[in-house]
Amino acid sequence: MEIRAAGPGDVDAAVAMHDALVPYLVITRSALTRRLATPADVGRGSFVAVDDGGLVGWASSGLIGGSDPLDGELRLLVRPEYRGQGIGTRLLEEIHADLRAAGATSARVFADPGSVDWAARFGYRQTRQVHYAGIDPRKAPDLPEVPSEVELVPFTEVDPRLLHAADEVAQRTKPGDAKISSQPYDGWLADIWNSPDLMRAMGVAVRHEGRIIAFTRNHGDGTKIWSRMTSTLPEYRGRGLAKLVKAAALHRAAEAGVTAAYTANYDGNTPMLAVNEWLGYHRIATHAVLICPL
Repeated sequence: MEIRAAGPGDVDAAVAMHDALVPYLVITRSALTRRLATPADVGRGSFVAVDDGGLVGWASSGLIGGSDPLDGELRLLVRPEYRGQGIGTRLLEEIHADLRAAGATSARVFADPGSVDWAARFGYRQTRQVHYAGIDPRKAPDLPEVPSEVELVPFTEVDPRLLHAADEVAQRTKPGDAKISSQPYDGWLADIWNSPDLMRAMGVAVRHEGRIIAFTRNHGDGTKIWSRMTSTLPEYRGRGLAKLVKAAALHRAAEAGVTAAYTANYDGNTPMLAVNEWLGYHRIATHAVLICPL
Protein backbone atom coordinates (compact mmCIF):
# COMPACT_ATOMS: atom_id res chain seq x y z
CA MET A 1 0.00 0.00 0.00
CA GLU A 2 1.39 3.39 -1.00
CA ILE A 3 0.24 6.77 0.35
CA ARG A 4 1.47 9.67 -1.78
CA ALA A 5 0.60 13.09 -3.12
CA ALA A 6 -1.93 12.95 -5.95
CA GLY A 7 -0.81 13.90 -9.44
CA PRO A 8 -2.30 14.54 -12.88
CA GLY A 9 -2.28 10.84 -13.66
CA ASP A 10 -4.77 10.21 -10.85
CA VAL A 11 -7.58 12.38 -12.25
CA ASP A 12 -9.60 9.70 -14.00
CA ALA A 13 -9.36 7.22 -11.13
CA ALA A 14 -10.25 9.89 -8.56
CA VAL A 15 -13.30 11.05 -10.52
CA ALA A 16 -14.40 7.42 -10.94
CA MET A 17 -14.08 6.84 -7.17
CA HIS A 18 -16.16 9.91 -6.36
CA ASP A 19 -18.80 8.96 -8.91
CA ALA A 20 -19.01 5.46 -7.43
CA LEU A 21 -19.10 6.44 -3.75
CA VAL A 22 -20.50 9.99 -3.58
CA PRO A 23 -21.92 10.94 -7.00
CA TYR A 24 -23.87 13.84 -5.51
CA LEU A 25 -20.64 15.74 -4.75
CA VAL A 26 -20.07 16.39 -8.48
CA ILE A 27 -16.32 16.22 -8.94
CA THR A 28 -15.38 17.24 -12.50
CA ARG A 29 -12.32 16.34 -14.52
CA SER A 30 -11.74 19.98 -15.42
CA ALA A 31 -11.57 21.19 -11.82
CA LEU A 32 -9.52 18.23 -10.62
CA THR A 33 -7.12 18.52 -13.54
CA ARG A 34 -6.45 22.15 -12.66
CA ARG A 35 -6.01 21.25 -8.99
CA LEU A 36 -3.43 18.55 -9.73
CA ALA A 37 -1.66 20.23 -12.64
CA THR A 38 0.74 22.20 -10.44
CA PRO A 39 2.32 21.64 -7.02
CA ALA A 40 -0.31 22.29 -4.38
CA ASP A 41 -0.23 25.36 -2.18
CA VAL A 42 0.03 24.57 1.52
CA GLY A 43 -3.47 23.87 2.80
CA ARG A 44 -4.70 22.57 -0.57
CA GLY A 45 -3.16 19.11 -0.60
CA SER A 46 -4.44 16.02 -2.38
CA PHE A 47 -3.35 12.51 -1.45
CA VAL A 48 -4.10 9.03 -2.70
CA ALA A 49 -3.79 5.49 -1.43
CA VAL A 50 -2.73 3.07 -4.14
CA ASP A 51 -2.75 -0.72 -3.98
CA ASP A 52 -1.41 -2.84 -6.82
CA GLY A 53 -1.65 0.13 -9.17
CA GLY A 54 -5.28 0.92 -8.31
CA LEU A 55 -6.55 3.97 -6.43
CA VAL A 56 -8.30 2.82 -3.24
CA GLY A 57 -8.31 6.01 -1.15
CA TRP A 58 -8.52 9.76 -1.66
CA ALA A 59 -8.06 12.74 0.64
CA SER A 60 -7.99 16.45 -0.11
CA SER A 61 -7.78 19.62 1.95
CA GLY A 62 -8.80 23.22 1.46
CA LEU A 63 -8.90 26.49 3.35
CA ILE A 64 -12.28 28.10 3.93
CA GLY A 65 -12.00 31.41 2.08
CA GLY A 66 -12.49 34.44 4.28
CA SER A 67 -12.61 32.47 7.55
CA ASP A 68 -11.22 34.22 10.61
CA PRO A 69 -9.68 32.45 12.42
CA LEU A 70 -8.51 30.42 9.46
CA ASP A 71 -10.39 27.14 9.16
CA GLY A 72 -9.75 24.13 6.96
CA GLU A 73 -11.93 21.51 5.36
CA LEU A 74 -11.27 18.09 3.96
CA ARG A 75 -12.65 15.13 2.07
CA LEU A 76 -11.67 11.55 2.81
CA LEU A 77 -12.78 8.47 0.89
CA VAL A 78 -11.70 4.84 1.12
CA ARG A 79 -13.21 2.08 -0.98
CA PRO A 80 -15.41 -0.12 1.26
CA GLU A 81 -13.39 -3.30 0.71
CA TYR A 82 -10.22 -1.53 1.93
CA ARG A 83 -11.61 -0.03 5.13
CA GLY A 84 -10.36 -1.15 8.51
CA GLN A 85 -6.74 -1.39 7.32
CA GLY A 86 -5.47 1.96 8.57
CA ILE A 87 -5.66 3.69 5.18
CA GLY A 88 -8.05 6.38 6.40
CA THR A 89 -5.81 7.09 9.39
CA ARG A 90 -2.73 7.57 7.22
CA LEU A 91 -4.58 9.83 4.79
CA LEU A 92 -6.05 11.88 7.64
CA GLU A 93 -2.59 12.36 9.15
CA GLU A 94 -1.37 13.79 5.83
CA ILE A 95 -4.34 16.15 5.63
CA HIS A 96 -3.99 17.36 9.22
CA ALA A 97 -0.29 18.05 8.70
CA ASP A 98 -1.07 20.02 5.55
CA LEU A 99 -3.75 22.14 7.22
CA ARG A 100 -1.58 22.83 10.28
CA ALA A 101 1.27 23.96 8.01
CA ALA A 102 -1.15 26.45 6.42
CA GLY A 103 -2.09 27.86 9.82
CA ALA A 104 -5.61 26.45 10.00
CA THR A 105 -7.04 26.31 13.52
CA SER A 106 -9.61 23.60 12.83
CA ALA A 107 -10.66 21.01 10.27
CA ARG A 108 -14.20 20.39 9.05
CA VAL A 109 -15.51 17.33 7.26
CA PHE A 110 -18.93 16.16 6.10
CA ALA A 111 -18.90 12.50 7.03
CA ASP A 112 -21.08 9.45 6.63
CA PRO A 113 -22.75 8.81 10.02
CA GLY A 114 -21.05 5.43 10.17
CA SER A 115 -17.65 7.08 10.50
CA VAL A 116 -18.51 9.44 13.39
CA ASP A 117 -17.13 7.13 16.10
CA TRP A 118 -13.95 6.54 14.10
CA ALA A 119 -13.42 10.29 13.61
CA ALA A 120 -13.97 10.93 17.32
CA ARG A 121 -10.71 9.12 18.00
CA PHE A 122 -8.90 12.01 16.31
CA GLY A 123 -10.77 14.75 18.18
CA TYR A 124 -13.73 15.32 15.86
CA ARG A 125 -17.11 16.24 17.31
CA GLN A 126 -20.42 16.61 15.54
CA THR A 127 -21.97 20.07 15.37
CA ARG A 128 -24.92 19.50 13.01
CA GLN A 129 -26.08 17.57 9.97
CA VAL A 130 -26.01 18.35 6.26
CA HIS A 131 -28.57 16.99 3.81
CA TYR A 132 -27.82 16.20 0.16
CA ALA A 133 -30.60 16.32 -2.41
CA GLY A 134 -30.95 15.95 -6.17
CA ILE A 135 -33.34 16.59 -9.05
CA ASP A 136 -33.59 16.01 -12.77
CA PRO A 137 -33.69 19.64 -14.01
CA ARG A 138 -36.25 18.66 -16.64
CA LYS A 139 -38.73 18.11 -13.80
CA ALA A 140 -38.35 21.59 -12.29
CA PRO A 141 -41.56 23.60 -11.78
CA ASP A 142 -42.53 26.52 -13.97
CA LEU A 143 -40.58 29.71 -13.49
CA PRO A 144 -42.20 32.06 -10.94
CA GLU A 145 -43.19 35.50 -12.17
CA VAL A 146 -40.25 37.90 -12.34
CA PRO A 147 -40.97 41.12 -10.39
CA SER A 148 -41.16 44.07 -12.76
CA GLU A 149 -38.58 46.12 -10.85
CA VAL A 150 -35.74 43.57 -11.20
CA GLU A 151 -33.75 41.84 -13.95
CA LEU A 152 -33.16 38.09 -14.06
CA VAL A 153 -29.76 37.55 -15.72
CA PRO A 154 -27.29 34.69 -16.26
CA PHE A 155 -23.74 35.03 -14.96
CA THR A 156 -22.61 35.57 -18.55
CA GLU A 157 -24.20 39.03 -18.26
CA VAL A 158 -22.99 39.80 -14.74
CA ASP A 159 -20.09 41.99 -13.66
CA PRO A 160 -18.02 39.68 -11.44
CA ARG A 161 -17.30 42.54 -9.03
CA LEU A 162 -21.03 42.88 -8.36
CA LEU A 163 -21.33 39.15 -7.80
CA HIS A 164 -18.34 39.19 -5.46
CA ALA A 165 -19.98 41.92 -3.39
CA ALA A 166 -23.15 39.83 -3.06
CA ASP A 167 -21.15 36.70 -2.29
CA GLU A 168 -19.31 38.53 0.50
CA VAL A 169 -22.65 39.14 2.21
CA ALA A 170 -23.79 35.58 1.50
CA GLN A 171 -20.70 34.06 3.09
CA ARG A 172 -20.99 36.19 6.23
CA THR A 173 -24.69 35.44 6.73
CA LYS A 174 -24.93 31.76 5.72
CA PRO A 175 -25.46 29.05 8.35
CA GLY A 176 -22.28 27.23 9.33
CA ASP A 177 -19.52 26.77 11.85
CA ALA A 178 -16.79 28.86 10.22
CA LYS A 179 -16.73 32.59 10.97
CA ILE A 180 -16.43 34.30 7.57
CA SER A 181 -15.12 37.84 7.36
CA SER A 182 -14.00 38.70 3.84
CA GLN A 183 -12.34 37.07 0.83
CA PRO A 184 -10.33 39.52 -1.29
CA TYR A 185 -11.61 39.98 -4.82
CA ASP A 186 -8.47 38.61 -6.52
CA GLY A 187 -8.64 35.39 -4.52
CA TRP A 188 -12.38 35.02 -5.18
CA LEU A 189 -11.81 35.68 -8.88
CA ALA A 190 -9.21 32.89 -9.09
CA ASP A 191 -11.00 30.36 -6.91
CA ILE A 192 -14.62 30.95 -7.91
CA TRP A 193 -15.15 33.04 -11.02
CA ASN A 194 -12.29 31.48 -12.99
CA SER A 195 -12.88 27.94 -11.76
CA PRO A 196 -12.98 25.70 -14.85
CA ASP A 197 -16.18 24.02 -13.64
CA LEU A 198 -18.18 27.19 -12.96
CA MET A 199 -21.22 26.90 -15.22
CA ARG A 200 -21.74 30.58 -15.96
CA ALA A 201 -24.61 29.92 -18.35
CA MET A 202 -26.37 28.08 -15.50
CA GLY A 203 -25.61 30.65 -12.83
CA VAL A 204 -28.46 33.13 -12.40
CA ALA A 205 -28.70 36.45 -10.58
CA VAL A 206 -31.33 39.05 -9.78
CA ARG A 207 -30.11 42.58 -10.51
CA HIS A 208 -31.78 45.63 -9.00
CA GLU A 209 -30.60 49.23 -9.23
CA GLY A 210 -27.09 48.21 -10.19
CA ARG A 211 -26.68 45.59 -7.46
CA ILE A 212 -26.89 41.82 -7.35
CA ILE A 213 -29.51 41.11 -4.70
CA ALA A 214 -29.91 37.34 -5.17
CA PHE A 215 -28.01 34.64 -7.03
CA THR A 216 -27.40 30.92 -7.41
CA ARG A 217 -24.00 29.54 -8.43
CA ASN A 218 -23.59 26.16 -10.10
CA HIS A 219 -20.50 24.08 -10.82
CA GLY A 220 -20.33 20.93 -12.90
CA ASP A 221 -20.04 19.62 -16.44
CA GLY A 222 -22.32 18.84 -19.36
CA THR A 223 -24.32 16.16 -17.55
CA LYS A 224 -24.57 17.17 -13.88
CA ILE A 225 -24.23 20.28 -11.74
CA TRP A 226 -23.73 21.13 -8.09
CA SER A 227 -25.37 24.18 -6.50
CA ARG A 228 -22.51 25.62 -4.46
CA MET A 229 -24.23 28.76 -3.17
CA THR A 230 -27.66 30.35 -3.31
CA SER A 231 -28.32 33.54 -1.42
CA THR A 232 -30.48 36.65 -1.19
CA LEU A 233 -29.29 39.86 0.46
CA PRO A 234 -30.91 40.07 3.93
CA GLU A 235 -33.06 43.10 3.14
CA TYR A 236 -34.62 41.34 0.14
CA ARG A 237 -35.40 38.00 1.72
CA GLY A 238 -38.93 36.65 1.96
CA ARG A 239 -39.84 37.74 -1.58
CA GLY A 240 -39.33 34.42 -3.38
CA LEU A 241 -36.06 35.44 -5.08
CA ALA A 242 -34.26 32.23 -4.11
CA LYS A 243 -37.04 30.21 -5.75
CA LEU A 244 -36.77 32.42 -8.80
CA VAL A 245 -33.02 32.09 -9.38
CA LYS A 246 -32.88 28.38 -8.60
CA ALA A 247 -35.83 27.58 -10.86
CA ALA A 248 -34.31 29.66 -13.65
CA ALA A 249 -30.97 27.90 -13.25
CA LEU A 250 -32.63 24.48 -13.43
CA HIS A 251 -34.49 25.48 -16.60
CA ARG A 252 -31.22 26.66 -18.18
CA ALA A 253 -29.55 23.40 -17.12
CA ALA A 254 -32.33 21.31 -18.65
CA GLU A 255 -32.06 23.24 -21.91
CA ALA A 256 -28.30 22.52 -21.95
CA GLY A 257 -28.85 18.78 -21.55
CA VAL A 258 -27.98 18.43 -17.87
CA THR A 259 -29.84 15.49 -16.36
CA ALA A 260 -28.85 15.70 -12.68
CA ALA A 261 -28.58 18.65 -10.29
CA TYR A 262 -27.45 18.37 -6.68
CA THR A 263 -27.33 20.58 -3.63
CA ALA A 264 -26.69 20.43 0.11
CA ASN A 265 -28.10 22.30 3.11
CA TYR A 266 -27.55 22.31 6.84
CA ASP A 267 -30.45 20.88 8.82
CA GLY A 268 -31.13 24.27 10.43
CA ASN A 269 -31.41 26.12 7.12
CA THR A 270 -35.19 25.89 7.05
CA PRO A 271 -35.85 28.55 4.36
CA MET A 272 -33.55 26.95 1.78
CA LEU A 273 -34.75 23.44 2.60
CA ALA A 274 -38.28 24.69 1.89
CA VAL A 275 -37.16 26.21 -1.42
CA ASN A 276 -35.57 22.94 -2.49
CA GLU A 277 -38.67 20.99 -1.49
CA TRP A 278 -40.80 23.35 -3.59
CA LEU A 279 -38.44 22.83 -6.54
CA GLY A 280 -38.84 19.06 -6.25
CA TYR A 281 -35.44 18.02 -4.93
CA HIS A 282 -35.39 14.57 -3.30
CA ARG A 283 -33.09 13.77 -0.39
CA ILE A 284 -30.23 11.42 -1.20
CA ALA A 285 -28.04 11.31 1.90
CA THR A 286 -27.46 12.92 5.28
CA HIS A 287 -23.95 13.44 6.62
CA ALA A 288 -22.62 14.51 9.99
CA VAL A 289 -20.75 17.82 10.14
CA LEU A 290 -17.62 17.15 12.18
CA ILE A 291 -15.15 19.70 13.53
CA CYS A 292 -11.69 19.01 14.94
CA PRO A 293 -9.34 21.57 16.55
CA LEU A 294 -5.87 21.51 15.04
